[in-house]
Amino acid sequence: MTPPGPVGDRFRRFRERLAAEGGDRPRVSDDRPRTASGAAATSGGDHPDDTGTAASSSRGDLTPRRSTEAGGRQGRQGRRGRRRGGGEELRVPEAEFTSYYGRPVLKGPVWKWDIAAYLFTGGLAAGSSLLAAGGQLTGRPALRRAGRVTALAAVSASAVFLVKDLGRPARFHHMLRVAKPTSPMSMGTWILTAYGPAAGLAAIAEAAGVLPRHGLLGLAGRALPPIGHAAGLLAAGTAPALATYTGVLLADTAVPSWHEAYPELPVIFAGSALASGAGVGLLAAPPAQAGPARRMAVAGAALELYGAHRVETRLGLLSEPYRLGRPGRLLRAGRLLTVGGVTGALLGRRSRVVGALSGTALLAASVLTRFGIFYGGVASARDPQYTVVPQRERVEARRNGMDLPADRAVPPAV
Repeated sequence: MTPPGPVGDRFRRFRERLAAEGGDRPRVSDDRPRTASGAAATSGGDHPDDTGTAASSSRGDLTPRRSTEAGGRQGRQGRRGRRRGGGEELRVPEAEFTSYYGRPVLKGPVWKWDIAAYLFTGGLAAGSSLLAAGGQLTGRPALRRAGRVTALAAVSASAVFLVKDLGRPARFHHMLRVAKPTSPMSMGTWILTAYGPAAGLAAIAEAAGVLPRHGLLGLAGRALPPIGHAAGLLAAGTAPALATYTGVLLADTAVPSWHEAYPELPVIFAGSALASGAGVGLLAAPPAQAGPARRMAVAGAALELYGAHRVETRLGLLSEPYRLGRPGRLLRAGRLLTVGGVTGALLGRRSRVVGALSGTALLAASVLTRFGIFYGGVASARDPQYTVVPQRERVEARRNGMDLPADRAVPPAV
């Protein structure tokens, strides 16, 4: 037999040294089941010599490594078996709707308080024009005058708030280059363009009584009343669109609590506009001429309270932003003031003081309602649950309606 070469001698000495030092080396835990004799059982016959006897110890540190590998395979097989066999199943923790990489799911509205004020002044202008038209048609000059002057002041304030939000007045002019019926913003621009000059002419016509009767000014004084009459009716005809388009504008966004309330927001804004116009009439006109204002107050309060109740009860989870926090406090206070204003208007028909207090309450209620709706939508955009949960519910309802199995349901895109 050929004597072993130098390489064979070195390997033989290395193996003997490992065998001699094997007792002093730390042993690795063997998780394999053992037989009645205490020997470790094999793990499915991974190696013909891996029998757990003293022969295995002659391989030195190879035995613990192979035993550990076998134990790892057994653990993985056991875990798979538990999942398939219906045992305890590992679950991913429920998602917490806090943020997405530190950001909300939706980009919140960039609008500030001036847009909420714009919502109020636009509704006030519309309600005042309707009040002025009522006074004009029923022969109540105090009611007509108060409505026309207030409408001009309110639409002027609306223009200021809108330009402040746009940043440059030229941007409003650029909106007039196109007319897009499917865009509430485009239609709102044209509504303001038609309403503003008509409300301005109607208010200027109220100055006809202080102009001289002769000369050019006298001619203008005689021409202004019929012009103001036509302009007042034109402004009143445009007022319903002005009062409701802002509700359509909010509902056309992706903000959850605005978008889902698309049937109610125009109703709320129409009722708030009527109530604010009635408040102007109760403040400015004597009780003998405030009949149309009282009727407007009742109609406006009914619409506003009905719409607010629907918003706070019909939307499910998306109703929460209108009930909680600052929006909830504003809307509750608005309802109380609306009820108080209407009650005072009906019970205090002969008292100028009670009428003035009722008018003030209705105006304050309109302000609180517009700001409450505005801040409720902003709150729903900041909290991801108001975006994710309704989306998952819609996907689940669509899957159940199509009778699809669970594994074919399309997950929501967040």
